[in-house]
Amino acid sequence: MSIGTLIVGAGQAGAQLATSLREAGYTAPITLVGHEPHLPYQRPPLSKAYLLGRADATGLTLRSAAFYADRGIEVLIGQRVVELTPKRAAIAGGRALTFDRLALTVGARVRQLTVPGAELDGVHHLRVLADSDRLRAALAAARRVVVVGGGFVGLEAAAAARTFGVEVTVVEAADRLLGRAVAPVVSEFYRQAHQRRGVRVLLGSAVTEILGRDGAVAGVGLADGTELPADLVLVGIGVVPRTELAEQLGLLCAGGVVVDSNARTSIPTVVAAGDCTVQPGPVGPIRIESVQNAVAQAKIAAASLAGRPEPAREVPWFWSDQGELKLQIAGISAGHDQTVVRGSPEAERFAVLYYRAGVLVAVDAVNSPADYLVGRKALAQGLTVPADEAGSDRSLKELLVMAP
Repeated sequence: MSIGTLIVGAGQAGAQLATSLREAGYTAPITLVGHEPHLPYQRPPLSKAYLLGRADATGLTLRSAAFYADRGIEVLIGQRVVELTPKRAAIAGGRALTFDRLALTVGARVRQLTVPGAELDGVHHLRVLADSDRLRAALAAARRVVVVGGGFVGLEAAAAARTFGVEVTVVEAADRLLGRAVAPVVSEFYRQAHQRRGVRVLLGSAVTEILGRDGAVAGVGLADGTELPADLVLVGIGVVPRTELAEQLGLLCAGGVVVDSNARTSIPTVVAAGDCTVQPGPVGPIRIESVQNAVAQAKIAAASLAGRPEPAREVPWFWSDQGELKLQIAGISAGHDQTVVRGSPEAERFAVLYYRAGVLVAVDAVNSPADYLVGRKALAQGLTVPADEAGSDRSLKELLVMAP
């Protein structure tokens, strides 16, 4: 029997797409296939609460098995699609599925560090539940940790590692932390904040080798000849979209599976959503790695498959918990030409407003939820804050005006 819709990839986007299809009145069979041996679950806690032992695996599960069964959604876990045509999927082990419609929510894989010693015991990555389990066990026995990469995952894990009482060094090849996501003032704030908490931060430092002893990590070698002692290395240098199946189908891929604003690929009957995609952005194609984008794009993809009016567009938002430092981001700052700082970075409570041609396009807020919420509301309602007044002591709510 042919499946109505096959969804390949059982992460946040895949689970949402299946659910949204049913909510849209879609009645044909739906099968959701995922390669991990778990029902779809939340990933953000893997570098935060779950890594610290403050959440369990059961609590991460998005929906119960009964939820999917009640809605006629077949979930195949621990199954990997290895070959794909427009109407047929081959699963490792020999099973084949035929279908009428297809959705790719295959996500991304961790980017590997390609230096000598990268395969040594004690080198970790953090993307899936099993990674977090291994890392938590290793941190309990570690003394010196080197985090390679100063992005969100690396900094969240560095903050978590400090709670284990270990020495932590963050090594970033660029000249600032979080360089692709935030303004320099936010980057510098996080450098200083982590250093105040005992994390050593090395910028402009390239890793050339993972040093080993008896098959296990013993240190990290840098391009300038520095050797950092370590018994655990966490590599957090970004992710690579999974495009192999899309390429088998002949879909357009360019840094990810290219989709339009309706989540349709270059074959209009095939949709894609989540971390694997590249979508239209305010100043060009953009890939957004966030739970919010996975959920919002999955809803749009479901609407496209069901032939229903698409959901209302949402303002992109994101958060990062690094110890007691909570960063909340709303909007897309790409292409901004001005920033305004509100509050006090020294007091660890401030916001940065991003402008393009005099109009508010994004806000970053550190321990400043009121500014974040007002900024997000402004972006959703077509409002802005005059840049020449944004840095004042007045509340953002008082400063809102219609965007030109």
